[in-house]
Amino acid sequence: MSIIRPSSPTPPTEAPGDCPLCPRLVAFRHALRAEHPDWWNAPVPNFGDPDAWLAICGLAPGKQGANRTGRPFTGDFAGLLLYETLLKFGLAEGRFEASPDDGLRLNGVAIVNSVKCVPPQNKPLPAEIATCTTHYFQPSLAALARVRVLVALGQIAHVATIRTMGGRQCDYKFGHLAEHRLPDGRILVDSYHCSRYNQNTGRLDAAMFEAVFARALQLRR
Repeated sequence: MSIIRPSSPTPPTEAPGDCPLCPRLVAFRHALRAEHPDWWNAPVPNFGDPDAWLAICGLAPGKQGANRTGRPFTGDFAGLLLYETLLKFGLAEGRFEASPDDGLRLNGVAIVNSVKCVPPQNKPLPAEIATCTTHYFQPSLAALARVRVLVALGQIAHVATIRTMGGRQCDYKFGHLAEHRLPDGRILVDSYHCSRYNQNTGRLDAAMFEAVFARALQLRR
């Protein structure tokens, strides 16, 4: 199977396919390439509109999702709620079919993960988050110069975003629908991650998730 590489909204900030910076993630990548040679199995590029006003800050690629398909939140459970919500609010167009060749387009939105490579057990180490934040996440957000509102999916993405923007973590407490004025004037809205676990346990439902994007649209005005 040939994997289609989606066009990145921030090409100069993308990691090379064999990024060597995190030894544990490199070893896991090599093991997955041997086990699943038809998967993407590389750092996952950002996805969306280069003129985005809204940046969705995620955690890391899922093993069966973006690590397999090469597009953020594509191919696993978490992407269903995310892309259905974006389509509902006019922030995406087309059809989401959980494949990078489904033709889905984002309108005014870019998705940027704080960690580019899939981590074992979906749990990146603090040093891996810090490394990827410095080399890729921070430059990606800087390249999206028109972004005025950011949505952090989960606490790890929240922390990475605060650090990227030069804030002190103690001044920005994570909470679903919490809003934060960042040092550069942009606004961060927090959301519980749209993971299968959070949805199955009732921590997050569709109405709660939609409220995050309804608020982001209000903040754009």
